[in-house]
Amino acid sequence: MAQHPHILLDRLGPDRPVVMGVLNVTPDSFSDGGLYVDLGTAVRRAEKMLVGGAAIIDVGGESTRPGAADVAEQAEIERVVPVIEAIRKISDVPLSVDTSKPAVMRAAAGAGASMLNDVRALQAPGALEAAAELGLPVCLMHMQGQPRNMQSEPRYDDVVTDVAGFLRERMAACIAGGIPRENIVLDPGFGFGKTHAHNLELLARLAELTDLGRPLLVGLSRKSTLGALTGKDVDDRLGASIAAAVIAVMAGAAIIRAHDVEETVDALRVTAAIVREEQDL
Repeated sequence: MAQHPHILLDRLGPDRPVVMGVLNVTPDSFSDGGLYVDLGTAVRRAEKMLVGGAAIIDVGGESTRPGAADVAEQAEIERVVPVIEAIRKISDVPLSVDTSKPAVMRAAAGAGASMLNDVRALQAPGALEAAAELGLPVCLMHMQGQPRNMQSEPRYDDVVTDVAGFLRERMAACIAGGIPRENIVLDPGFGFGKTHAHNLELLARLAELTDLGRPLLVGLSRKSTLGALTGKDVDDRLGASIAAAVIAVMAGAAIIRAHDVEETVDALRVTAAIVREEQDL
């Protein structure tokens, strides 16, 4: 049996942050597209992340990088379900499915997924109803626009205030739709309809989003803002990714979504010790 998801959420906090390992079973994701489309390779990748200390593995079958094309529902199911089933046979680690489609949510839950991670914050037709029916924890993410167009001149009055307002509204809609508040995780959506300046301001003021009262998930691993800051290609952004993860946890993040699991886990063990020390003062 999978670990009960409520136990996972109850334990979250910046003094005990967890790492969500990224497992994209897609041909076109921005960093690891095409590397894990084969079932055996995907399972071996999951095993490596588990050894590295991943507390959650996030399985995605549709790329949401800027300009990404849509994936048919059945094709997405055929990508993620066998992987979830295979991992579930070897581990009881909580598995998240990165999707916006109700049918994929249902199929993934039936295969053993224990969390829904939706970049569209359950706004697709039927998605909120499916999530409420399944009773699983959900991650609601902010995105301005859609993957095809989200980086076309994104604009905000105040990026932190606007993101917070959107997440507050979506959380209220989900609670009204039958999803318990305690089942909700929030993600400000770094890189989703945001310029590099927006991303940096969000990170610098991330603590303001803790006022929403739910665990924060942050995904900055290998993203283009880190490349712009360092001049490094996507596969050479480990140091920058870890720095961003540490800053996020110090500001209150509880879940860090990362490609480089073992290194991020080590960094967050040190970070969490400092957070606990500060809380004890």
